[in-house]
Formats: sequence, structure tokens, C-alpha cells
Amino acid sequence: MDKPTPGNRALKRCCELSGYLVEAADAGLLSPELAAGIRRVKGVRRLGVRLGNWLTVEQGRRLLHCDGPLTHRELRDHSMVALLIGCGLRRGEVLALALESVQQREEHWVIAHLMGKGGHFRTVPIPAWVKVALDAWTTAAGLGHGRVFRAIDKTGRVWGDGMTPKVIWEVVRAAATRAGIDKLAPHDLRRTCARLCHQAGGELDQIQFLLGHVSIQTTERYLGCKQRLRCAVNDTIGLEPEAAV
Repeated sequence: MDKPTPGNRALKRCCELSGYLVEAADAGLLSPELAAGIRRVKGVRRLGVRLGNWLTVEQGRRLLHCDGPLTHRELRDHSMVALLIGCGLRRGEVLALALESVQQREEHWVIAHLMGKGGHFRTVPIPAWVKVALDAWTTAAGLGHGRVFRAIDKTGRVWGDGMTPKVIWEVVRAAATRAGIDKLAPHDLRRTCARLCHQAGGELDQIQFLLGHVSIQTTERYLGCKQRLRCAVNDTIGLEPEAAV
């Protein structure tokens, strides 16, 4: 293993500080403007640093692929992964999700009044395919109220009223292994949800609502996208003079 250098240590500290600032702004402890100003202070250049992973559509499909019939554990794990990547939920939000929060609004299934970081509430739309996976699990487990995700013992019996965060890590790691994906963390699925929404034409403010970010800069960081100048977004906005005949 290479010996850490002062430059590497400084780079690591800069990355950690940047992450803390984003989390503080997202939690409402700092104003977005102040956090952005601090992050702009010149320091060690972050060359080649990639914070987090994003899956492609093809990788996401592989991650979600499953063959039936499924056991109770497989149904639970599949629906957890579907919520993480399809709704962009945090680990804690998945663990705390209650059946009573799954409601219909404007003819669309949603997670209503979901409390995220800093006590901020939001409503999260549930895609139809995620709702199918969720219904398959809750129906098989015979759940009608309370926490959506419960522990399962070695005999396949559903019990208790919740799980530990370690279970989500194990579920995501196992799904990634089956899909042939390396080094995948639960939060990478939240990032992937944001980027795929953006690639599908989703507006930045709507993605911000979906993820529950206080700061739009946090949402931009999750997207991990770069500015395109060759085909700039403001090249064709409908105000261009008509071509002379």
C-alpha cells in the first residue's frame, strides 16, 4: 500500500469538509449561500476525485432483475432496492417508512409527509413499478399497518417492527454482486435516481423536491453532471429570429 502523502491527506480533508458543508446546508444549519461561499475558497485541486457512484440504466435494470417465484426475503429485498433507486430515499427513510404513509394524491401513489434530514417534510411520488414491488412484499408478508420493512428469521418468518441499517447495506451489496457491480453503497442508488431523472428530462427543481434537498447546490452535486457548451441549453429557447427566406 502506498504511503499517504501530505497532498493526499490535504485532498482527503478538503473532500470531507465539502461534504460536511453540503450536509449542514441541507439540514438548515448553514445558509446555502454561506456554504457555497466557503466551498469556493481555493485549496487543493480536486483532480480525478469522484464522490460516489452513479449507475447507468442498464446497470440499474440488472440490479433490479429477479426471477420468480420469490421468497419473502427476496420480495422484501427487491422492494427495498426499488425504493432506493426509484424514489431516491435515504437509508433511514426506508427503515422508518410506514404503510400509512403510502397514499394516493392527484391519482398518483406517493409517500406522504416523509420526514427527512433536519425535520423537513416532503411528498415523494412512487413510480408504478416500485408500487408493484412494494405491494408484492407487503401482501406476501401480510402487512396492513406499521413499518413496511421487517426482520425475517432463518425460517422465513416475518417478525418485529423494523430492521437495523446494516440490513440495507447487506441487501444492496448482495444485489450489486448478482448484477456484477463493484463498490455500490445504498446512497449511490439515491444519486443514481437523481441523475436518471435528469437524463430523462426532469427539471432541477422537481428533482430537488423529490430528494428533499434544502439547497439546490446539493442537488447539482448529486447529479454529477458537467456543463455542455457545444449544444448549450440556451441555444434554442424559442426567441431566435426566424431564418430569412
